[in-house]
Amino acid sequence: MKLALTVILGLLISTSSLTAQSQYDPKALETLKAMSATYKNIPSFRAKIVSNLKNESEGVNEKFSGEITVKGDKYWLKLDEQEVINNGKTTWTYLVDLNEVNVENYRPDEDEITPSKIYSTDYTNGYKYLLIGEVTKNGVLCEEIDLVPDAAKKAQYFKIKLFISNNDKTLQSWTLFDKSGNQYVYNITDFNPKVNVSDAYFNFDKSKYPGVEVVDLRQ
Repeated sequence: MKLALTVILGLLISTSSLTAQSQYDPKALETLKAMSATYKNIPSFRAKIVSNLKNESEGVNEKFSGEITVKGDKYWLKLDEQEVINNGKTTWTYLVDLNEVNVENYRPDEDEITPSKIYSTDYTNGYKYLLIGEVTKNGVLCEEIDLVPDAAKKAQYFKIKLFISNNDKTLQSWTLFDKSGNQYVYNITDFNPKVNVSDAYFNFDKSKYPGVEVVDLRQ
């Protein structure tokens, strides 16, 4: 029902590459803190995203493209088949083919990586982190960092791989794997840190979706 959130929240990878001695890498920590500081200084931004869903054992290789606008904990994710809008209190998931929108309460206390949290999560708290090395992504030299949530987090995932620009500490790409062997690769193709949007922008406007069926799942 919610492909976009399922893809972004399904963050599962094997942790076998991490050693006990390098689970808290000071160099990785420095980069993570710098990335966090970068996004805290950007009031709102818009990014174009190209993603691939792969599963070698199932022969799956699907490509998606979209755009996300973020302001604090608010976001609007637009994909070909659906849109996900969150105003910090309510989440609307609009399904294009069905012309249907599902409405749910947003629960920020839940341990989930949402489309906005991928940029703002405090990865230095509750995660093990390791700098793998340097690699070029989208023509940008990046630091590759593996993150593994502590067992106490009881997270849906057990590893996140981030590719962070050496130059401006922005997130260029990230790779996610789930338990069933699905591999999700996200690449930022365009990043605009100078977007001026109001809070009202992150509300679902029913009038812009003629005939839409509203399914209210709030309790």
